[in-house]
Amino acid sequence: MEKATEQAHPLELSGSEMRLLVDAVMERIVAHIESLPDQPAHDLDGAAELARTLVEPLPETGTPHDELLELLFERAVPKGYNTAGPGYLAYIPGGGLFHSAVADLIANAVNRYVGVWLAAPLLVQLETNVIRWFCDIVGYPQSAGGVLTSGGSLANLSAIVVARRERLPDDFLSGTIYVSDQAHHSIAKAAMLAGFPPDAMRVVPSDGRFRMVPDELVRAIARDRSAGRAPFLVVASAGTVNTGAVDDFDTIATITQRERLWLHADAAYGGFFMLTERGRAVMRGMERADSITLDPHKGLFIPYGTGSLLVRDAGALRRAHELHAAYLPPMREGGEFVDFCQISPELSRDFRGLRIWLPLKLAGVAEFRRNLNEKIDLTRWATAELRGIPGMAIVAEPQLSIVAFRLERDGLDDAALDALNRELLERINAGKRIYLTATTVAGRFVLRICVLSFRTHLDRMEQGLADIRAAVAELTAD
Repeated sequence: MEKATEQAHPLELSGSEMRLLVDAVMERIVAHIESLPDQPAHDLDGAAELARTLVEPLPETGTPHDELLELLFERAVPKGYNTAGPGYLAYIPGGGLFHSAVADLIANAVNRYVGVWLAAPLLVQLETNVIRWFCDIVGYPQSAGGVLTSGGSLANLSAIVVARRERLPDDFLSGTIYVSDQAHHSIAKAAMLAGFPPDAMRVVPSDGRFRMVPDELVRAIARDRSAGRAPFLVVASAGTVNTGAVDDFDTIATITQRERLWLHADAAYGGFFMLTERGRAVMRGMERADSITLDPHKGLFIPYGTGSLLVRDAGALRRAHELHAAYLPPMREGGEFVDFCQISPELSRDFRGLRIWLPLKLAGVAEFRRNLNEKIDLTRWATAELRGIPGMAIVAEPQLSIVAFRLERDGLDDAALDALNRELLERINAGKRIYLTATTVAGRFVLRICVLSFRTHLDRMEQGLADIRAAVAELTAD
């Protein structure tokens, strides 16, 4: 009977076929994860040429799974940034918990639809629990709500749409948005996609710690009001990509409340440090924001493709996204249950809540808190070690788990110093035990270390600092 089913319906695998495929995949995955500490932190050698060899027409017939797994794990996966490895200290790391991979296997296999409550009431409740946990972490009241998204960019887009609907009339083109000069580029993109012209954005200067200057914000708002514009939104950062800077939320919230502006916190990187005592101290006042973006695929180590938007008044989220159609089942009209399609841009969506719910339930939040505290400690340790290297300047002291630095030499102008640090970065990364990236801060090319992987511990940081010292020594000897 099983054999006949296989022949009649080849897309519907038998029990033995499913086990065989999963076992083959698991053998590869386990070997890959166990070898992560020994893999290079990055490998792009010959990547373009190899990518061209993968170009192919639409396959008419099938290929054995062992051949496909060989292609994936031996050729495709190794090339690129090793974002899951312990040496990835670039951009904002995303370790990718295996617990979440198991959750996705379950979610995709059962394939329940969670866009509306009626389709999967209990699974929707599990995802709703995750949102409530996030609200509790940031200090939001019971009136708050939110939605899981594909990442911070989509969360920021929805936040701007919500703010626009709550603070501006239908003719909103006179509205103005205020960000610091360190804000993530997704804010400008979100504003563009939300229909605002480029001249709606106001860039407020930052101070010596790369935080928005509140007095400059007040002056910018006053100028726009005098010019007949309609200030409506301030976006403050809880952990900028450049330096990890956290804006003064208490002061900015007082300004936005006085001016009746919407305050959005872009806490995609830093928000989950609210689980720690030091993180809460740095981000004091963020709970006063009207909306908050959090990225579980950063601070909770969940796989890429998992963001979230929280809104202090859950009703505002619904007012901005709610729409009805005759072919949809009955929706929850308020109360304890929610239809995700009524509070987000998505109707079709995956059950992404399970990839957060399962690891939190399996490990407990205390283990995540311990990991985040470790990342703060490692970054402070690295900063102290960098400070001990002759000629090394700390450009941005760590506020969370990012430190920005650069090598300085007397007698070199800005262009020469930038070139020196570009060379330093190349030499550090050439060892492939760690991977760092750079940015431009206050017109200067600087290197940065971001520690945010659950696989990064003191042993890898010691290796990284050894590589940095060696690279500096090489440049000094040249």
